[in-house]
Amino acid sequence: MRSQPALLPRSTPAASGVSSRSIAALLDRLEAQSVELHSIMVVRHGHVVAEGWWAPYSAVRPHLLYSLTKSFTSVAVGLAIADGRLSLDDRVVDVLPDHIPADICEQGRRITVHHLLSMTAGHDTDSLAEAWQLEPDDLVKGFMRVPFSEPEGTRHAYDNATTFVLARMVERVTGRGLPELLDDRLFQPMGIDHAEWDRVASGAAFGFHGLHLTTEAVAAFGELLLRGGVWGDRRLVPREWVELATRRHIDTRQLEDGSADPDFLCGYGYQFWMSRHGYHGNGAFGQQCVVVPSHDLVVVVTAAVEQTHALPSVFWDCLLPGLDDVGSARDDEILADRLRRLSLAPVPGSAAPSRSGAARIVASAEDSALPDGTTVAVEPVDGGWHLQLGASLKVAVGHGEWRESSPLGRPVVAGGAWQGDTFVADLYVITTPHRVRLVLDADVGTAVATWSTVPLTGPSLELHLRSPLMTRPDVA
Repeated sequence: MRSQPALLPRSTPAASGVSSRSIAALLDRLEAQSVELHSIMVVRHGHVVAEGWWAPYSAVRPHLLYSLTKSFTSVAVGLAIADGRLSLDDRVVDVLPDHIPADICEQGRRITVHHLLSMTAGHDTDSLAEAWQLEPDDLVKGFMRVPFSEPEGTRHAYDNATTFVLARMVERVTGRGLPELLDDRLFQPMGIDHAEWDRVASGAAFGFHGLHLTTEAVAAFGELLLRGGVWGDRRLVPREWVELATRRHIDTRQLEDGSADPDFLCGYGYQFWMSRHGYHGNGAFGQQCVVVPSHDLVVVVTAAVEQTHALPSVFWDCLLPGLDDVGSARDDEILADRLRRLSLAPVPGSAAPSRSGAARIVASAEDSALPDGTTVAVEPVDGGWHLQLGASLKVAVGHGEWRESSPLGRPVVAGGAWQGDTFVADLYVITTPHRVRLVLDADVGTAVATWSTVPLTGPSLELHLRSPLMTRPDVA
């Protein structure tokens, strides 16, 4: 992998008024809670003061942001508005008339850009699955067909399809794809040249999900917002839009899973969550960009955590008490050394260099990464193994090291070991939060392949190793 130029300057925690011990306390807390972080970056006064990646994740590798993508789509909407091509009062029926059901209800006719940005169209829950079921080939039309249970503008419901509609509206009025628009107006001027996008079958970007960026690129985005849309000597985003998008427009409700994280109960902006301190963009499984203007602070993490884990709360508990508490150079050195040595746990066991194995997958669970009956073969090679999964997937597996391969275009990084008569391997779909654990019983001839966290786009490993990932029915 090639190196990338730094987007942000570096400093030490002590020089930027951050206690290294507070960052170490944050790492201790997350470790004690068995939180699987993939990266962390802390930016204070415009300088990166702490950064780390848990191997096999690394600084140069883009990581799937899930719904943190929505905050970037919000900026695209702001650019279209600043160009005079779109307004907050523009209605979906006027901008996308060819995607409107013939029998649309009166409330559907009134849905505007403001309602979509604030997720106040009037659906009581996320409409995505129902919209796709109603109109498999046209998600915009499906969204407009899902019954509205509340008057528009009165109640927030987290609704992925609203952002998809926004992306299509931006593309219609600008004549450009969402990735191309953001590349030209945001990423390239910032020096970000590696943005990757997952797409629906037609090739359109999801808009509500699917952007892959490095940790530093996300931190630079947070810093851009903190600076009011200015990068270097260039204004990339109108200050008015940054301020409008990152302030509360509607109250938020307790999440469907019953959790009551106070940082998700502070209100919703335009594709940003308000927090007890500042605001944040949030993606499934712990992808977060937290911006705290009052402390000139940006914190970014990528992770594979349970949906209910309250990451922002941990930041406030551990980091805020250590701000403006100048630590020592020795503390900074101890922290830097710890951050350099971060790693996820390798599979324990032996190399058994001459041993091979064969089996078939037993897919007892619906979320198995491989179909039932898939053949699996393990062959030793050069101190590691080749793992053949069915006819199309051949994965390199290391012992005591991570090995990378790209059998279908998207990289997978793997390590494994023999544990008696059982071969165990962890396969990291390294540009995402997800990994598959394969366990093969050589004596019995059976194997299982299970996700640590099942991707929201489905359990098929083959699907997630294709680049670009394209999923769901074609959307016009």
